[in-house]
Parts: sequence; C-alpha cells; structure tokens
Amino acid sequence: MNRVMYQFVVTASAAVFAASSVGCARSGATDSSSASSLSPSSLTEFNSPAVGAKGGGKPGGGTGTLTLRMVTDANGNGLPNWKDQVTFDISTTATTQPFVDLVCSQNGVVVLGTTGGFFDSYPWPWTRTMTLSSPSWQGAAASCTAKLYYLSGTRNITLGSMSFTAYE
Repeated sequence: MNRVMYQFVVTASAAVFAASSVGCARSGATDSSSASSLSPSSLTEFNSPAVGAKGGGKPGGGTGTLTLRMVTDANGNGLPNWKDQVTFDISTTATTQPFVDLVCSQNGVVVLGTTGGFFDSYPWPWTRTMTLSSPSWQGAAASCTAKLYYLSGTRNITLGSMSFTAYE
C-alpha cells in the first residue's frame, strides 16, 4: 500500500472511531452545554490570527514550522471559530512531502480529525483547507492541535505542532 493510501486509510479509520466515540459520549447528555467547558488557560492559547509553532522530530532529522492562516472568517474577528475554514503555512527542509493533521476535541472527546498533504503532487489538494466542524461537532469551543509531519516507512516523524482554541 503506498504512503498516501496508507495515510488515507489511517485517517478514515480515526474519523470513524471518533464519530462513534462522540455518539457514545453524548448518549447520556441532557444538553449541549456539557461539551463546551474548557479550562481558562486553553482560551488564551491562540493569541493572534497567525500563530506559528516550531518543533523538532528526530530520528530522520530536521524541523519544521507551521502557522495557522484563516481561509474564511464568518464573523470577521480574525480568530478561528466553529465552521470557519483554516489552512496552515508550513516550512520544512526535512521532506518534500509534509502532512498536517488537525485534531479538535471537546472535554477530551475528539470531534474533528483531518489530514492534508502540503505538497504539489498530493492527489487531494483541497484537504489543505480544513473546516472547523463535523457531524460530531455541534458547536461550542474546542481545543485543537495541528501536527506537521512526514512519513518514513510506516512511521510518522513529527516536525512541529501547535495548539489553538476554535471558539464557538
């Protein structure tokens, strides 16, 4: 199985698992407010519309940076909100085929998991624009983490990561 197909299968499996887990977690909930509480510190993780992060992921060597960039900003506040679209500006010399995984959670339950290949030959270039919503995510703020990495055989080598809050 080639690397792109492997990544697609892994991502699709994670999305199915996340969606089924959210359904189980919400089955006993009486209102949607139970999924919206976040710690005060998580509300300050995102300080500007373009926050960058650096990281280093040995064993293959190299580092990378990723910066959040708004694609659509429905309310015009310059911050990522539920249903907005974002992408990432990335930089690395460690690979010619970098990927970004974006995972958003509410109270520890994954409500969004998506991946995009940030290189010209990636067959699904539209996946670089990531919508901050999913059938499992019915609103309210979520804690999000983006990870820049590349594939080395069957291993993911992390080059950098960043966290931000997607507000309601």
